[in-house]
Amino acid sequence: MNERGILVLGWVATVTAIVMYLSYIDQIMLNLAGQKGSVVQPFTTMVNCALWVGYGFLKDKRDWPIVVANFPGVVFGAVALFTAL
Repeated sequence: MNERGILVLGWVATVTAIVMYLSYIDQIMLNLAGQKGSVVQPFTTMVNCALWVGYGFLKDKRDWPIVVANFPGVVFGAVALFTAL
């Protein structure tokens, strides 16, 4: 695959990752309505995404698709975690 194709693939993967993390909105709404979910998945999502954001941001040449794709996972994972407590 050429460099442009890889770049497009990276941004398509970024969009799908963001959509995946937006699915936490449903769990957050259930948590707030009193139907508490597990804290394990949101916690591991938050930690994993924070590590990927750090990796993408701290590379010599920043990897923006990784940063952008995983930052919503940090936010929504944290909100889902804290609303499930």
